[in-house]
Amino acid sequence: MLEPALANDNKTQGGKLPENIAYFARALRAAGLRVGPGHVLDAVQALEASGIGSKDDLYWTLHAVFVSRHEDSFVFDQAFRLFFRKRAYIERLMQMLMPMATDRASKPADPASKRVQKALFDGIENSVPPPKKQTLEIDATFTASADELLKAKDFEQMSVEELAAARVALRRLALEVDEITTRRLKPSSKGKRVDMRRTLRAGLRTGGAFVTLSRRAPTRMEPPIVALLDISGSMSSYSRLMLHFLHALGENGRRVDTFLFGTRLTNVTRQLTRKDPDEALMACARAVPDWQGGTRIAGSLHAFNKLWSRRVLGSRATLLLVTDGLERDDLGLEPEMERLSKSCRRLIWLNPLLRYDGFQAKARGVRAMLPFVDEFRSIHNLRSVETLVAALGKAHARDANPRRWLRAGG
Repeated sequence: MLEPALANDNKTQGGKLPENIAYFARALRAAGLRVGPGHVLDAVQALEASGIGSKDDLYWTLHAVFVSRHEDSFVFDQAFRLFFRKRAYIERLMQMLMPMATDRASKPADPASKRVQKALFDGIENSVPPPKKQTLEIDATFTASADELLKAKDFEQMSVEELAAARVALRRLALEVDEITTRRLKPSSKGKRVDMRRTLRAGLRTGGAFVTLSRRAPTRMEPPIVALLDISGSMSSYSRLMLHFLHALGENGRRVDTFLFGTRLTNVTRQLTRKDPDEALMACARAVPDWQGGTRIAGSLHAFNKLWSRRVLGSRATLLLVTDGLERDDLGLEPEMERLSKSCRRLIWLNPLLRYDGFQAKARGVRAMLPFVDEFRSIHNLRSVETLVAALGKAHARDANPRRWLRAGG
């Protein structure tokens, strides 16, 4: 068991600081940060070069090495305060040695802190001998199950294990059959239209002695699904889970065309056809140059309407637009949304901001997009994805009317 301790001298060769930095890096990687062995070597070399004058110097030196994304700063801050504060470390050990003791006055920790604590003290909990089993009877009649808690939890607040369980749950969702009637005809004994070509060919075989009428009927097919996913910094967690969901739909035989956009539009349909979901998402990440960057919704929709709209929306497709609608420059957004809504069968806008009870359509980008949307839904947890799956199986869903949001935000 490594003891997190802050070295007082600048010489790191003889102390425990290199070992603590390596342990700290493993904890950050378990908490979700992109940290590898190279970062550990860079951190040790940076500390040797700069020296440790104070705790703030150590904090910002490690921050410069380990943090490469803006959203990782909060996780790093929580991990640093827990790891390099010896009092909190001892209190954690005492809590593990006394599992039956609870602090009723303490406030519940935020999800990021829980994820960091699990990453920091997972190895310590495994090294502490388990206490003697005690019989404790709990009346769990009115308590929620683990599955219900997982369904209600926000994707952005899930731990690593919860995200893995969410991916498995997304792949188990079954999409209801929603077939549409096309203009293409096929031979059918119950059809109402007479197939003159097949009828005349059948009459030639019998020499015209008798003629049996051949009939045709319209074919029915499942409409394709086209998804436009925002991969900016605020939408990265939700779009990544939606990619798992779209990959599962493609494996079930549904035609799915997927496009990612941040500052530019990228078609990742071919990358998502790979069998392994993790390999497919890694291929998508390599194909997209602007992951977790800025957002240009109007420019991305213009590129889609100009290059891809007629190719993928020609079969009365259902379009899923996954974005928060926070566009900095909404010039040209209304005509692009109008053309997009007229090109598809249904336009469903999935916005994670709907998870807030006080959400109102006051942003200019949101108000510019809402008039051209058929359905306005949330997409922040597993329960919202289940609602989306049920809505995709219906021809017309009336529980997500976007006009009420326009009236509420007016």
